[in-house]
Amino acid sequence: MGGAPPKARRRRGDSGRPPTLSPARAAGVTTDVSAKETGRKRAPMGLVELETLGRELVGTALSAGASLAGIAPADELKRSPSHAVFGVLDSFTGVGTKAAGEIARGEVRWPEQARSMLILAVEHPEDEPQLDWWIEGLSGGTRGNRKLMDVADAAASWAAEKGISVVKLPYHIEHGGIFLKDAAVLGGLGCIGKNNLLVTPQYGPRVRLRAVALGADLPATGPIDFDPCDGCAEPCRKVCPQSAFAARKHDAERLGQTRLPGRTGVYDRQTCNIQMELDVANHASIVSDEKGETARLVRYCRECELACPAGR
Repeated sequence: MGGAPPKARRRRGDSGRPPTLSPARAAGVTTDVSAKETGRKRAPMGLVELETLGRELVGTALSAGASLAGIAPADELKRSPSHAVFGVLDSFTGVGTKAAGEIARGEVRWPEQARSMLILAVEHPEDEPQLDWWIEGLSGGTRGNRKLMDVADAAASWAAEKGISVVKLPYHIEHGGIFLKDAAVLGGLGCIGKNNLLVTPQYGPRVRLRAVALGADLPATGPIDFDPCDGCAEPCRKVCPQSAFAARKHDAERLGQTRLPGRTGVYDRQTCNIQMELDVANHASIVSDEKGETARLVRYCRECELACPAGR
């Protein structure tokens, strides 16, 4: 199956401390063959200039169609919960992953010049389910991801014109991407909820993410003080058709940190994948808009996402 995974949730590990919305700063380490580098060298910038560029870059992303945008610092992202436990968690090769190629399991590669990350979010409202449908042969896999890619192109072009080197990162960790939810937390877009999804103040978990690596230390726009899960009745966990939150799967001693998947370590990606495999098996057949050929259409489960009351 090709295309980007349907949700940010499908990452290994992704957990983090509560924060919220804002603009962007984060990321960097070795270049991936699929990454495209642009931009020209320029003299070092001062703090005021960096702050101005950061605000303008976030504004450019929003004007290009992003629902939210922020900046996360690369040095902090390297120490984020998901990146820290990436090599410790059990291997996963289910829906939404790709063959690693040159990158070994547990290894994270970012562009060497990356100093901060522009993190982008596009809302996927419940009444526009077609944004999240994976369509065989569609550029980007889903219409929502295609929109994110277009926003990333616009933001990267603007940054390059300002003399900032940029790399439009691929989605998959296995091919040089980053853990997008952790970056979004550091960029001030939201927090990791008990459903193991990024939860934003404006849209709850009904967003999808993408990132651009920047060769400049743009000031971070987060994290924020936001925690909608505090005192929540947890409808997200109760509605899961496969009971992926039913038992404790991860513990702090093994992972070496207290920030666990699903916050309390109950999120089981392997169990979640059972539903995703069923969704693939139950795909519909449509005539592709791009090629006029018969193509598969997969409607992935969004139960825990749509049950969340945040952002309503």
